Amino acid sequence: MKNWLIAFLLVGTAAVGWTQTQTQEGADPAAKAILDQMKGIYESYKTLEADFTLEIEIPEQDKEVQKGSIAQMGEKYHLQLADQAIISDGSTLWYYLKSKNEVQINNVEEDGEDEIMSPKELLRIYESDDYQYALTNETYEKGKPVQQIEFKPLDRDSDYSKLRLTVLKKDKAIHRIKVFGKDGSRFTLSINALTPNKSFTNDYFTFDESKHQGVRVEDLRID
Repeated sequence: MKNWLIAFLLVGTAAVGWTQTQTQEGADPAAKAILDQMKGIYESYKTLEADFTLEIEIPEQDKEVQKGSIAQMGEKYHLQLADQAIISDGSTLWYYLKSKNEVQINNVEEDGEDEIMSPKELLRIYESDDYQYALTNETYEKGKPVQQIEFKPLDRDSDYSKLRLTVLKKDKAIHRIKVFGKDGSRFTLSINALTPNKSFTNDYFTFDESKHQGVRVEDLRID
């Protein structure tokens, strides 16, 4: 579940998915206006790189803090955490465990079943009518005005009760995303730095075995 939530939280770096385009019954027009602005800004970027901090709080466990980065270019992405890397060129998915020097290779499934690792695919869940959202607060953090939008899943069987998106009011950049689990867990992604339109080569979105001497390869692709 942790991998799913890491990927889920990282969807915020692309932002398109937070911007539902449908007219949802009962949707907050103030929240939708903010999200539409964000959509226009983030969709204009050809590439996006973000440095982030991920806090994982699970009842009766010590708080876990991870730092990492993610880059996206179209369907391609490259996620780096302290203990793992998740890389996709849009057709192949590499999951690299650094401590074990082991990489698993999978196809990117057309039906999206393996897209728990794809921020862009996860964004598309917000283009459905599965969530209600509203602007719930406007406040200041470290002297900067921020706006908070909360999303609530309509599915009573959802694993989480709500998601809170905090946006910098001035430039409509994502500042923080927090997921509230029904079991009392909390997952918080804070964006430390955001760099749009950075140049990347296609090689950055593939896993180069030659750079990892002795790596154990588990190829799970189906021809």
